[in-house]
Amino acid sequence: MNNLSANYERILEVLRKISKDQLLPYQRREPKLCDLELISLSLTAEFMGIDSENDLFRKLPAMISSKIERSVYNRRRRRLANELDKIRLKLASHFNEFEDYFVVDSMPLEVCKLSRSYRSKICKEATYAYPDRGYCASQGSSYYGYKLHAVCSVNGVFQSMDLSPASVHDVKYLKDIQTQISDCILIGDKGYLSAEIQLNLFDSYNIKLSTPMRSNQKEYKKQPYVFRKKRKRIETLFSQLCDQFMIRRNYAKTFRGFKTRIISKIAALTTVQYINKFIFGRNINNIKISII
Repeated sequence: MNNLSANYERILEVLRKISKDQLLPYQRREPKLCDLELISLSLTAEFMGIDSENDLFRKLPAMISSKIERSVYNRRRRRLANELDKIRLKLASHFNEFEDYFVVDSMPLEVCKLSRSYRSKICKEATYAYPDRGYCASQGSSYYGYKLHAVCSVNGVFQSMDLSPASVHDVKYLKDIQTQISDCILIGDKGYLSAEIQLNLFDSYNIKLSTPMRSNQKEYKKQPYVFRKKRKRIETLFSQLCDQFMIRRNYAKTFRGFKTRIISKIAALTTVQYINKFIFGRNINNIKISII
């Protein structure tokens, strides 16, 4: 796991099976390090827990560091964020193409401490992406930043993800995933209780939303045990993102940089899952393991 060059070559080998080397339509000069190689380097760093670009470039072998400067790497990485997400979806499609059951949930992503939020300028370059104050019920505390919304299969592969300001309610995310999945059962927690949206999802997209009922609701019925058990899969994925991929550690100063970091971490997780299944034939969720 500590062999950066070998991990990089393995990830690049996988990505070349599903994507071409040059992903951006126009570049003034042909770069020495092609787009796919840069994405592979980014995913390798996330997999190995190298969360600082300065630290990454200190550890890079000369054959790679001679092709690109750190500041250029940072700019190109942000430009390639959308292409990286497309690659993630291609990898996920190998797992989720015929999947009928998905799990939806959200997790808090803190930008800075509440005491600094009034004077903080982090991620405030565009008004549409301002972070704000929200409340996390599972942790019983308020925080300042964003909320990561995600949908994964019951096997543990992310299908959809998005970021919103922390104050946005979980239910509003369901309106965004209507065009991304259909003809399936979507399992959520009590935060997704909404009779109107539940009916709309079923009528328009044949998505059956299953959530636990509140104990004081009429005709209360306990959510089936198998659904309650499967819902824990996305919580395990969130824990892995926090542990190995350090998703809650933020070094970004702009929203574009912040979003790029989040996409990179989730794409790195999906890439390791792909390698586990299609190269080594082992449990896809064993991510603290060698890929070479």
